[in-house]
Amino acid sequence: MSSLREGIPAAPGIVIGPARVLRWEVPRVPHGATVPAEQADAEIARFREALVYASDRIKALMVRTAEAIGEVEARIFEPQVLMLEDADLIDGTIRTIRENLLTAERAFEWRVLEWESALSHSSHPMVLDRLADLADVQTRVLRRLMGMPDPDLAARVGDGEKFILVARELTPSVTVQLDPRTVMGIATDLGTRTSHSAILARSLEIPCVVSVGNLSETVRDGDELILDGRTGRVVVGASEEDREAYRQRDYLIREWEQELVLLAHLPAVTRDGVRMALRSNIDLPGESDNARIQGAEGVGLYRTEFLVVGRATAPNEEEQFRAYKRVTESFPGQPVVIRTFDLGGDKFPAFLHIGREENPFLGWRAIRVCLDEPAIFRTQLRALIRAMPFGDLRIMLPLVNEISEVTRTRALIGEAIEELRAEGQPVPDAYKLGAMVETPAAALIAPELARHVDFFSIGTNDLVQYTLAVDRGNSRLASRYNPFHPAVVRLLAAICKAGNEAGIEVSVCGEVAATPLGAFLLIGMRASSLSVGPPALAEIKKVIRSVTYDDAAAGVAEALAAHSPEEVVSVLTARLSRVLDLGKFSASLGLSRVD
Repeated sequence: MSSLREGIPAAPGIVIGPARVLRWEVPRVPHGATVPAEQADAEIARFREALVYASDRIKALMVRTAEAIGEVEARIFEPQVLMLEDADLIDGTIRTIRENLLTAERAFEWRVLEWESALSHSSHPMVLDRLADLADVQTRVLRRLMGMPDPDLAARVGDGEKFILVARELTPSVTVQLDPRTVMGIATDLGTRTSHSAILARSLEIPCVVSVGNLSETVRDGDELILDGRTGRVVVGASEEDREAYRQRDYLIREWEQELVLLAHLPAVTRDGVRMALRSNIDLPGESDNARIQGAEGVGLYRTEFLVVGRATAPNEEEQFRAYKRVTESFPGQPVVIRTFDLGGDKFPAFLHIGREENPFLGWRAIRVCLDEPAIFRTQLRALIRAMPFGDLRIMLPLVNEISEVTRTRALIGEAIEELRAEGQPVPDAYKLGAMVETPAAALIAPELARHVDFFSIGTNDLVQYTLAVDRGNSRLASRYNPFHPAVVRLLAAICKAGNEAGIEVSVCGEVAATPLGAFLLIGMRASSLSVGPPALAEIKKVIRSVTYDDAAAGVAEALAAHSPEEVVSVLTARLSRVLDLGKFSASLGLSRVD
């Protein structure tokens, strides 16, 4: 009998084949490994040699990845190199060797466990991705210290037979060694859609589903699997009827994808002539190239936390300037909206030294941290201003709740411009500053807030969470996290109305915009632009080009009168399904799982 397992879609494609379970674990260090005091210096020297060795191996892997896949993908390994140079990791290990007289491998394992403990409290995908990088680094350093050979994946799975790889989790260095000629698909128990392994799987064009639960513990080598990388589903023990159904679906999806490819560089305009701006959300500077290829008309949300998460020291102005300039230059003549550091909640870099909070998502985070840490904020603002002459760079503030947060930031920007001008740096004559509207408070003061900013960007992920008082990372509450709740729909309509009446742009950069029903709803509310991840760009452009504004506006009117989330979904589905086959979309009705 077949069984269906649900995960997170990470790389598209439908494949049918036998499972191959890969056990890939960090080497186990013997307990009680101590050394005499006079041997501590030798252990420290051994540890330093292992760091250099691991760093050299990772840099060599970067070169091979750049040659085989591309420069952008090769940069995925940069965080691992930085980890091996991190003073907190190195000094902490050395201190443990000296104070506890442990072997280098045991002391390093202790220090890594402390890092893992700090990171594992987070549910944010960017932080969780650091855990996979850390495991990669840990494996290389420990294997060197323990006299074990480097990982050789080919010896484990390279017998030439085609299979679907099942593992608890894959590290980037393992993923990059996979051969698409034999690895038909990947299914992992853990992981996120934005993990470096998932990014590499997409680059290698291997269908992938992550976060499937305990799949690797329940599946055996040879079990027949069907893996659907668009929906995040894995069928175990597939019947002939299942296989035939998925073959038919694969055929239809391939036709659909061919159709979407042709849309990439067509304008995002509705059938009755309403123009929308369709932009991309990105996390890393290198993702801007892929976004442009997929048809993005600029960047609607560039998250800057990659510069600080997992870092023991704050990034300097020059490092930030280079990152902002790179993305801005990728879209000549098109907007690039860069969000200032959205720290706090579950994203605290080591250099902030924040104490434990009872409710971190309601605590010291985002613009509150920036304004309370002016040295960090001024450095970021100076870097952003320096990058402005290279394109249409716009600054966006996260979690704005009070108008004073905008006015205080404008004062800091004014000071930074004067400083840079005095230093002889080119500075813009004018700039655009926007606010993320992601709390009910900001939504309710939107008419007043609109007079102090140049644009709104609605962050629907947090807006839904705060409006419904539902933790979006809590799996027990997943069914209650509903962006089509009437309260959310009415807030979205109010924000769009306030922005439109003030004559400022209203963009939407949350997950809602990446779903066909959400995009349809926002078109009807007259949002100015939608910003979605690169994989969703073509599908959302398909929605925009298939509908009319008048029909979407009529759908909004019905949704605003609805009394339940189900009623909202029903009225939108009824209208949209007249012009589109919703079954072909990656997220056909609601949202994909929040990761």
